[in-house]
Amino acid sequence: MNEADLLSRITISPEICHGKPCIRGLRYPVENVLEWLGSGMTHDEILADFPDLEREDLQAAMAWATRLARTRRLEVVRA
Repeated sequence: MNEADLLSRITISPEICHGKPCIRGLRYPVENVLEWLGSGMTHDEILADFPDLEREDLQAAMAWATRLARTRRLEVVRA
């Protein structure tokens, strides 16, 4: 599955999770999926705990994070 196909699995709707990016219109914010992965949960563990998620959904969350991390330049903000 290419990046565009993966990213199409991420949906944003004001009616779902207050407009946070979610997986396929389900109430699984991308943020939560990334937290599970970052905490050390394996793909198999996540899929066992949340059977309506698919392996491609986890890949989509990582593709979304990768896309957000691509920055050209960071500005230093001083208070």
